[in-house]
Parts: sequence; structure tokens; C-alpha cells
Amino acid sequence: MVHRTATFDEIMAQLEALADPRVLKSQAHFGITAGRPLGIAVPKLRTLAKGLRDHKLAQELWASGIHEARILASLVDDKKLVTRGQMDTWVKEFDSWDVCDQVCDNLFCHTAFAIEAARDWVQHDEEFVRRAGLVMMTMLSWKRDDLPDELVLEFLDTIKRYANDDRNFVKKAANWALRRIAKRNATLFAAAVATAKELQQSASSSARWIANDALREFAKTSQSQ
Repeated sequence: MVHRTATFDEIMAQLEALADPRVLKSQAHFGITAGRPLGIAVPKLRTLAKGLRDHKLAQELWASGIHEARILASLVDDKKLVTRGQMDTWVKEFDSWDVCDQVCDNLFCHTAFAIEAARDWVQHDEEFVRRAGLVMMTMLSWKRDDLPDELVLEFLDTIKRYANDDRNFVKKAANWALRRIAKRNATLFAAAVATAKELQQSASSSARWIANDALREFAKTSQSQ
């Protein structure tokens, strides 16, 4: 791929030009109001990021605090230059579910620190940090074919451990991770079903919701096979 260059000021001017009040309204509908959102759809950010690979620019975009600039930062950063310190700094500044998910998907799950970060973050009490740990497990299960099943089975144990956290962004991430793991292969599908059935018997309403929602999807998958 031919890489291009751009300054922070040039990128910010392009972001301002892409701002769309209709997208901003839609973002608000889905609870995306933090970080001074401009109203730019993610596909447009991906187009803007094409050909850009600039670690310094990514740091500048993140430091701006602007919602879309932070998502763009995850698209232009160089995974080989990302440090664990950077990851821990950024994760503590997550202020919306979509920035959390985009950064974990676009960048963090591809770094050398992805597994240890996922294990650590899920233990934190902060809602978006714990969500990030679970989203990392989702993305690692989805995007990293090199990981052994034994590691992904460990993720199922983690889901069981935190399924009683009834905070919206945590329980939805746990549900997402459970459903994604089931799609990896037949062995993990069976393990995910067993995990869901175990959670179905929990005294926690959050755990039961995670289980019932996942089992509905698993039933559809079984019927289509």
C-alpha cells in the first residue's frame, strides 16, 4: 500500500467539512454525545484514513478529544508502535461505547499486548474499561485466527465471572463476546451454548439476559445448519 501523509490541521479541516447534522442527530439517538461529536459516519472515517499510517498523527488526533478524531486515530495508528502504556491511557479516556469498540477493533486487538490488556481491563470497575476488556475478547475471537481454542475457552470463564455486572455497556459486551465466540468453530459453539445454559440458571438478572439472548441466536444458527 502506498502511504500518504497529512498534517493534523489538514485532517481536522477535512473532519469539519464532513460534519453532518443528520448523523449528529442519529448519534445522539444512540447515546453518543461525549467527546464533542461532529456527526460523521464511520465509513467516511475509514475512507479518510485510507493510505494514512502515522503514529504521531494518531496521538495528536486522540489528544484533540473530538469523538470522530479519536476513532480516526485508531484507524491511522501503527500497531507496531503502540505501547501498553498508550493503551492503558486511552482506555481510561473512553467515554462512549462506539469509541471503545472502534479502538479495540481497529487497533488494540492487533497489538502485541492485546491478550494481557483484555485480561487486565475486564477486572477494572470502570464501566468502559471493563467493556473494553470484553470487547477485546470479542475481537480476539473474531479477528485472530492464530489464537488457540484453549485461550478462547478462558474468555468464556471470564464472561461467567462478570455476567452479573448489570451495567448496560458491560452486559451487552459480555453478550456480544459470548455470541462471537460461538461463531469461531463447532467446539467453541458447544462450549458457548453450555456457558449460556449455565448462566441461564443464575440468580443474576443480567446473567440470565445475556444467556437468553445468546441462546436465541444459537437456536437460529442450529436451525440453519
